[in-house]
Amino acid sequence: MDYVSGDILTAEGLQKGYIGFNDEGVVEQGRGSPPLKPIAQGVIIPFVVNAHTHIGDSFIKKKKKDLPRTVNDLVAPPDGLKHRLLQQASEEEIIQGMHDSFHTMIQNGTCSFCDFREGGPSGLSLFQQVKKQYSMIHPLVLARSVKPLYNSDEINHLLTLADGIGLSSISDIPYDEAKKMAHHVKQKKKILGLHASEVTREDIDNILDLKPDFLVHMIAATQADLQRCTQENIPIVFCPRANAFFNLPVDVQRFKKAGVTLMLGTDNAMINTPNVLEEIQFLIKTKSRFTPEQLLQMVTYIPRKALNLKDCIHGFNPPDTFIVLEGESLQPLYIKLPTK
Repeated sequence: MDYVSGDILTAEGLQKGYIGFNDEGVVEQGRGSPPLKPIAQGVIIPFVVNAHTHIGDSFIKKKKKDLPRTVNDLVAPPDGLKHRLLQQASEEEIIQGMHDSFHTMIQNGTCSFCDFREGGPSGLSLFQQVKKQYSMIHPLVLARSVKPLYNSDEINHLLTLADGIGLSSISDIPYDEAKKMAHHVKQKKKILGLHASEVTREDIDNILDLKPDFLVHMIAATQADLQRCTQENIPIVFCPRANAFFNLPVDVQRFKKAGVTLMLGTDNAMINTPNVLEEIQFLIKTKSRFTPEQLLQMVTYIPRKALNLKDCIHGFNPPDTFIVLEGESLQPLYIKLPTK
């Protein structure tokens, strides 16, 4: 039997304790000190959730291109460099890139991630081919139509295969079309995610009228916009390394002051390794003023609840996987991978 000990993160906060495990999995958990010397000591957390990814563009990282550092030039549909490269790439390239990202997330202790899937039905099909080979990670996939126009048959088809729809911003889509798509998603009781106010502020009334389940970015939103999100109980996914890549100024304290429910994501895999713990380490280095516990909740219990992730909802109840982090830097010391 091996043991790890330290501060165990629960939904209610940190508790001193230990976990005992063997080759079959976790078999013991208790408070206080373990009966034997632990193999690692630190902050013990359940596997993490990456609340916003685009892993379809993973293959671009291998091309070692000098990527433009503006949102419009790199990722804005339909003519951003990313979308042009996706159109030019072979299916084999895209699939191999996604395999790389799945493997990376498993190795860094990710139990689930929420992916915005471009390319309509064909893009979704490529994702599903990869997904079925990884039983130990549970992605939440949000599809997107080929064109920014509402097509009832296409949305129906996508929603039979995906967990919902992940829209680009209302600045990229005719608003009437976005409303039709959003209404369709809600009728089917599926998830609606939306990029919002990333580079410039977008009208918060129009955003909230779509009834999104969560928003991504919101760094150009006003304080009043953020407070509206708090009042409407709309979580926000914050992607600090991606924002830094695009040189977008972020006042993290505004999120804290508004009391919004925050989750963390890594965004585009062509820019960042899909390791959401690196978002935490980035925020620690840039002195975000969030406590380590607050940051860890943003990648564990908060997204489990906000995204209704039934496959990893309980954290340590019962635990089979966990991560031990160094107390100050929150760098991984030990990752207990699944036994099956």
